[in-house]
Order: sequence, then structure tokens, then C-alpha cells
Amino acid sequence: MSAPVTLYDTTLRDGAQGKGISFSPAGKLQVVKLLDEFGIDMIEGGYAASNPKDLAFFEDVKALNLQHARIAAFGSTRRAKISPADDHGCQALLKADTPICTIFGKSWTLHVEEVLRTTRDENLAMIAETVDWLRQHDKEVVYDAEHFFDGYMADPDYALASLTAARDAGASVLVLCDTNGGVMPHEVFRITQEVKAAMGCELGIHAHNDGGCGLANSLEAIRAGANHVQGTINGYGERCGNADLIPVVANLSFKMKRAFAASLPLAKLSDLSRNIDEIANQRPNPKSPYVGEHAFAHKAGMHVDGVRKNASSFEHIPPAAVGNGRHILISELSGTSNVLLKILDMGVQVDKTSPEVREVLNELERLEKDGYEFEGADASFYMLVQKVLKNHRSFFDVLGYRIINEFRAGEKDQLAEASVKITVDGETEYTVAEGDGPVAALDLALRKALARFFPVINEVKLTDFRVRILDPEQSTLAKTRVLIESTDGKRTWNTTGVSENLIDASWEALVESVEYKLFLEESI
Repeated sequence: MSAPVTLYDTTLRDGAQGKGISFSPAGKLQVVKLLDEFGIDMIEGGYAASNPKDLAFFEDVKALNLQHARIAAFGSTRRAKISPADDHGCQALLKADTPICTIFGKSWTLHVEEVLRTTRDENLAMIAETVDWLRQHDKEVVYDAEHFFDGYMADPDYALASLTAARDAGASVLVLCDTNGGVMPHEVFRITQEVKAAMGCELGIHAHNDGGCGLANSLEAIRAGANHVQGTINGYGERCGNADLIPVVANLSFKMKRAFAASLPLAKLSDLSRNIDEIANQRPNPKSPYVGEHAFAHKAGMHVDGVRKNASSFEHIPPAAVGNGRHILISELSGTSNVLLKILDMGVQVDKTSPEVREVLNELERLEKDGYEFEGADASFYMLVQKVLKNHRSFFDVLGYRIINEFRAGEKDQLAEASVKITVDGETEYTVAEGDGPVAALDLALRKALARFFPVINEVKLTDFRVRILDPEQSTLAKTRVLIESTDGKRTWNTTGVSENLIDASWEALVESVEYKLFLEESI
């Protein structure tokens, strides 16, 4: 029986070093709660000596009643020719007051001699003395062997000597790091096997993704005998990122049948990914394995027909196993199977021979010839189906709208003013709103006009706006396709509009967005 795999998360330290990634103090605590609830064993909270915010986190996190996870502070070995007791970084590790201290040291002679500019013997002493000093202060020490694979390939004897120094001084696990992220999976497997045989102790893997192999390298290290894996949620990290713990966990569980120290709620894997994206203010990657919006999306008619008959024909696991869902994509390439499954997903009961299915497909093909695209606009497709099935009702009628763009000399920003006139059950409402641009002004004016009749409209916010010119060779006469993303805080949906006039296309998508929200509320 293989030992359970220990999961070590460094989202708050290594992940936060990625471009565009930043966590507020409150956000860091939220991440810790989510990781603890999921069953992560060790959470690296930050670099103890790097900044006051990380030290404040180590104090604040003590107030959390963690059920499983233990917090680690990150740091380095002592500096050359300075004792750990006199080293600022080592002192900061103690000040963090965490049960685990993770320190990195040099395994590669290139770094020892050209970066640290010290001797090989002094580097080994730096590793051993720092680990021993932390152990004397009752800290569990995780030793990250920085650039280990590069170092091993350059001088295997010295790389092993660096590990021996940490092991003999009392480190609980030796983590082999592919710090530059360029080692190949077969090399990781071979070297990990050789190190396991030589060291006879617990090994870990810390992989980066510069060669696109962070996930594969993590799995290969585990297959070769490591049982501690480090990574970040959603692959955040410096340069191309770290190994993504989401597919690491999923593959170890579903494909390699490995056990973990905790019982993981794998059906919450998608929620974990999305919640941490939300805290980090990142747009979820729709192509993320297992948890992305496209992970179980089907477009080809043969694929959709196969899934309808037997889901395993084109899905490697059930989407619900990781808290995800199946998405049937609709385009001019769709067959009746796509349309049928899409309609069934909407809760409308029809069969493949229903004339409505063919009617929806015909309307879909007609609209796509005019430039519409429903692949990324599920809400617009929903509205299309409602109209074909005669279930559509107009919640309001638009009498007109107007846009005024005001340019002010000497001012960088322009102000847009929109006026909207609608009727609801024979009652007219006329509103005016200002925005940073014409679409923002229209959006505000429309929702302002509807709010008196439909207060739930106040929940709707426009979160993304994308424009594509369909036939640029037509110059200013070219058709424009607009895709708008909206949310009410609980759900997110997309609508589309097409016109030679950008404002008209935007208006069409805006109107359909609020109509979709009203349909949702009516069906509850």
C-alpha cells in the first residue's frame, strides 16, 4: 500500500508571486478557510522575512479554528558565515510562530558558487545548521531543495549531499524542486526514483510550469516514490505558474487511485477553484482541466449524440464528480442532438422528432448567417428557444433610446448620457443616466427604468463587454457582434447582439440580458 499523499498549498506565497495576483489580509484568511475545509494538509502563508503583511497574517491566522490544515512559514537557510540565531530571516521564521517552517537551500553548484558566492562546504553547513536550529525550537521543518533536478544533473553527488545535510539535521520531508520549470517528466521520474533509493526518507515535489509539464512532473514524482506534493490553486505563480493542485488532486484520486491524509470532498473541487479565483480577482480559465467551463463542453454532433447515449463515450469522468456540469455548445455546425440536449438542459421536455427541435435549428442557422454566435451566449439561446416554443412574453416594450457623447476640451475622459423610454403594462417610464461610455450609460438607464416595476433588476451587473468586427473589409459598414456578460451575484450569463451599429448591437444584448433575468425570476 502506498503512503497517503500529503497536500501542501503555496497559493498565498508562491502563487502570490504571479503577475496580477494579490491577496488582501482578509482575502488570505478566506483562502485558508477554503483550503482547510477542503482537506489541504499544509498551507504556506507567506515569506516570514519579506514584508509586514505576511507577518501580520501569521498573527491573524491563529484566530481561525482550523479543522485539519497546519500553517507553514517560508524562509531560507541562514546566510553564509552568520549563525541562525543572528540571521534576520531565521529570526523571522520563529517570530511567525507557526508549527511548520519551510526553508529552501541550494542544491545546484552553479547557485552555490555563482549566486551565493560561497563554498560548497559552507552551503552544506548553512542547510544543516538552519534545520537543526529550527528543530531545537520545536519546529517541524520542510526542506525545499531549490533547483534540485538541475543540480542533480550537473553534480549528483553534491545534490545528494545537500539533501543528506537536511535529512540528518531533522527535516521531516525533502522536497525536490524544479525551480526553473524546465525538467521533463521522464527525468523527474528517474531522478526521484534514484533519490528515493539513496535517501530512504519522505520525499516531496515542487514543480513549476515553464515547460508546460508542472502537472505531469508532479504526478511522475509521486509515481516514482514521493508522497508530498506542493502546488497552488489554479496554477498561480511566478512566470508560467506552479503546478496546479486542482488537476493534481483530481488525477491522483481518479486516475492513480491514491489516498490522501484527509477525506477530500472532490465534488467541491470546482467551487474551490472558482472561489479562490474570485478572492484573487481573476477570471476563471474556461479550459482548466476538470473544473473549467469548457472541461465538459461538447460541440461536434457525433460527440453530443454519443454523450446522450452513453456519457462515458466522450467524458473521462462524470462532471458532477468534481462539481462541474456538462455544456452543449450550439453553432451552425450543430445537429439535432446538440439542440435537443441543450433544450432538455433548459428543462423543456421535447424529443428528437419534435418539430420544435428542427425549428430551433433552422432559426439558429438563419441567425448565425447574419453574424450571431450562440456558443458563448447561452442566455441568448435560451431566449431564442422560448420564442420558438411560444413561451416568450415581453416584460416591457421599448419606445426608444438616445445616446449623447460629450467631449470636454482638456479632459481625458468623455461623459456619455443615455435616455431610455419603456412601457410596462401600459405605464410609461422615461429615465436618464450618465456613464463612462455609451454602453455603460445605456445599461444604467435601462435598469433604472425597469427597477420600479422589477426590483430584482437592481441585482444585475454588467461584468464584461466584448466586441468583434465580423467583416472588416466593409469598413464603417461592417457588422459588429457584441457579447455581454452579466451577473446577479449568484449566476452569470451571456447575451449577444449583432448590427452594423455598435450601439444597436450593444442595446440588443443588454435588453436580452435583463429579459433573461426576469425569466429566471419568474420560473423560480
